[in-house]
Amino acid sequence: MAAYTVFLSIAACLLFAQSTSVRNDAPCQPSKWNNGYRTFIRRHLPPGTPTSLDQNQWEKFIKSLGGCDRPTQSFLHPDELEKVQSVCTSRGGKMLKENLCISKQPFTFVTVRSTQGTCGIRSINKETKHLILACEVLENQCVPVHFEGNPTDLKPSNNARDCQDPQTRSHASTFKMTPLWLFCFVFIFYGF
Repeated sequence: MAAYTVFLSIAACLLFAQSTSVRNDAPCQPSKWNNGYRTFIRRHLPPGTPTSLDQNQWEKFIKSLGGCDRPTQSFLHPDELEKVQSVCTSRGGKMLKENLCISKQPFTFVTVRSTQGTCGIRSINKETKHLILACEVLENQCVPVHFEGNPTDLKPSNNARDCQDPQTRSHASTFKMTPLWLFCFVFIFYGF
């Protein structure tokens, strides 16, 4: 009976730990969020993105996207989709940390700050910086799933490894000792 209880406890910890782990610990690992790429495209490379910095155009555009609930939004030009995708590969990106890659080359994009819930534009800025993107594998291709801000204008390190396509590297599974795992270990082995 005790072995059965230990088995159930371990199974519960494994399931709970897997479901609460949202972020991969390295770029180009299998995604835990299947629609992340589509959401990234819809939010950061939508068709019809204004080419000017006209406040009225941007307010109308953001309202059309239903994005009034996001006070800071960054938009890349849809024509740059292939170049943006390359940040998640050895061609265009370097590893930064966790599941983040940083572009080897700077990108120009527009950041719009608005009053949350109203779409009232506070500022529109054209920026040129290296992109920081969360990259994960969907359908055997490493793609961006999240646009991370780069307020300190980080640049890629020459010593950092390239981000890599899933076909060009093996995926060794990783294990990180988290507080949840520590709790499970203590509960299972000292709780009985």
